[in-house]
Amino acid sequence: MNVFETIKNRRSIAKMKDVPVEREKVEKILEAAIWAPNHRHTEPWKFFVLSGEGRRPLSRVLKEVAYGRVDEPESEAGQKRIEKISQKPLAAPTVIVVALSPDDDPKAIYIEDVCAVAAATQNMLLTAHEMGIASIWRSGPIFDTPPVREYFNLEEREEILGLIFLGEPDMEKGKVKRTPFEEKTTWIESDN
Repeated sequence: MNVFETIKNRRSIAKMKDVPVEREKVEKILEAAIWAPNHRHTEPWKFFVLSGEGRRPLSRVLKEVAYGRVDEPESEAGQKRIEKISQKPLAAPTVIVVALSPDDDPKAIYIEDVCAVAAATQNMLLTAHEMGIASIWRSGPIFDTPPVREYFNLEEREEILGLIFLGEPDMEKGKVKRTPFEEKTTWIESDN
């Protein structure tokens, strides 16, 4: 498969079988991540791979966080919401937590480091697709709360940008319609 076809054909797959992704495949996915472009060669990423029972501690931390974020946590609806949030790390057999670890270089630019981590994440998604592994990139403020950051021993300046869920697909990939690039592109070809 060539790169262009991989880009066009990759889709987020939310439902996965509970079959662990082989460590060697996860390592190849991580290897692809570190080849992302990054200005000043800051390599501003950190990864935490959770699999099997290693997903449960994050589940417990998210449950704790959810109690403070759900209206009426003791109600039946509140309990269901808390349980749903706590189950997020268990949605796939392998989860890669992707963190931004900005460089100390005073010339490093925050947004460039964020973009580099996003590029690393895209590299992982494309590599997983190429290997026939389902993936989905999930993000949200609940993943970068103080208890979650503390669980991963992140420094104050570090933050979790998202989680990549990996596994064997348990659903058909959906069709996606994209706006043609022509509608989002302006060509500037003269000096006026």
